Amino acid sequence: MAEDNLQKEISRILIVDDVEANRFILRDIITEMGYLPMLTENGAQALKIVQRIKPQLIILDIAMPEMDGYEVCRTLKADPETKAIPIIFISAFDDPEDIVKGFYLGGEDYITKPFVPEVVKVRVGMHLKLYDANRRMAEMNRQLQVSIKEQLKQMEIERRSILYALIRVARENACYDEAYMERLSYNCRILTEAMQLSDLYGQLISDKYVDTMELAAPLCDLGNMAIPTNILQKQGALTEEESAIMRTHTTIGARILQDIGEVSSDNRLIQIAVEIAKNHHENWDGSGYPDGRKGEEIPLSAQIVAVVGNYCALTERRTYRGSFTKEEAFEIMEKDMDKKFNPNIFGIMKKIARQLK
Repeated sequence: MAEDNLQKEISRILIVDDVEANRFILRDIITEMGYLPMLTENGAQALKIVQRIKPQLIILDIAMPEMDGYEVCRTLKADPETKAIPIIFISAFDDPEDIVKGFYLGGEDYITKPFVPEVVKVRVGMHLKLYDANRRMAEMNRQLQVSIKEQLKQMEIERRSILYALIRVARENACYDEAYMERLSYNCRILTEAMQLSDLYGQLISDKYVDTMELAAPLCDLGNMAIPTNILQKQGALTEEESAIMRTHTTIGARILQDIGEVSSDNRLIQIAVEIAKNHHENWDGSGYPDGRKGEEIPLSAQIVAVVGNYCALTERRTYRGSFTKEEAFEIMEKDMDKKFNPNIFGIMKKIARQLK
């Protein structure tokens, strides 16, 4: 009951009719219902009032000079700010064509003159309740959408946390430096940004791609978690059988990421992560694995991680050797440039060597 009283107190009803007697009759009916009537005599004034004070309902005469009710309705329904306001047409004519035209333009109801107070009250009350219900529903939908977006955002954060936790396990199994993931991520971003500024790659790399590369690069060795520790941590040369097992980390990592992608909304991140995981050991000359891709057959994301990953691996200590200096790492990589790496990407990386960690 209190809610109904509140609805009556706040509901404003705009009455638009060029005949003063009609306006006053409707005013008295609306006032008796407990709502707030606002009166105007023409369409132009009505549009100004609606822009200034949004009414909850409009009672609109059809036959008015200069701007008729149809034109007023058409203007209001074309504006996203006012299209939801219900309009009840009033007219002395009850021609079906007039009624149909009003509904076609977006009017909600039609009342004929002379007015029957009981009919006006029923129609006005019904449309106010519908308007209020629609507003409540729209607000509930808005809140629901916000809630869903927040939940999806939180789910993506949790998925990424799980991914990086798995990566840390894989890194620890291989006895990599604890900062390796951060270095690989940072250096891939620096190189990708530099490529974005080059004539050769500028059209291929967007700001979003740079951000995604930074996130996806550390996922390259996710498949290592499925490789036996004795192989990952072996200090001597791997046997042929052990090497074959080691190579499977590329396809295993890609498969894990694909499975995650099926329940993830961040498909671009997963897509690039899959490209990297599967192809970051492919060589420029086709001598790499798992598929022996060569040249531009290798996804650009994997080409970037291949050269950065090699640099990061050379400049950190491993169980079977010490770390190389930045200069020594580039000298070693220079010898393999045409074999392992895209020479254009390697050339860009050399130019930004001071920025690399």
